[in-house]
This record gives sequence, structure tokens and C-alpha cells, in this order.
Amino acid sequence: MKKHVAIALVLAAAGLAGCASNSELSDVRAQIEQAQQTADRALSAAESAQQRADSAVSTANAASAKADAAQATANQVDEKIDRMFKKTMMK
Repeated sequence: MKKHVAIALVLAAAGLAGCASNSELSDVRAQIEQAQQTADRALSAAESAQQRADSAVSTANAASAKADAAQATANQVDEKIDRMFKKTMMK
């Protein structure tokens, strides 16, 4: 009889230990899922930031091209004014 009680206690303890392990596994799985969701949100935010940065670079490149064109026009006007001034001085 004592042997049966001892075996029952060992089996009960083993069963409870198994339940505790399953509970801990559930907690770990929940933490993993939460971490994955956080990582997914971070990735989404990073991709969005990259798109905005790419757009800003494109806008900056367009502005630089316009500034270069404006500088070229200003240089041409400056050369014309210099030629006109030199012609005036020769007269």
C-alpha cells in the first residue's frame, strides 16, 4: 500500500511538473509572438522611413538639377553683360 501511495505521489508530481512546463512554454510562446509583432512593426516603420528618405533624395536631386540650370543661365547672363560692358568701353 505504501508502495502504491509513493508511486501515485511520484506520478502526481511528474504530472504537475509537466503542467508547469506547458504553462512556461505557453508564456515563452506568447513572448515570442509579442517579440515577432514588435519586430514586424519595427520593420514596417523602417521601410516607411526608407521610402520617405528615398523620396527626399529624389526631391533634393531635382532641386539640385534646377539650381545647376539656374546657375548656368546666370553665368550666360553674366558673360553677356561683360561683353556689353566691354563693347561700351571700346566706343
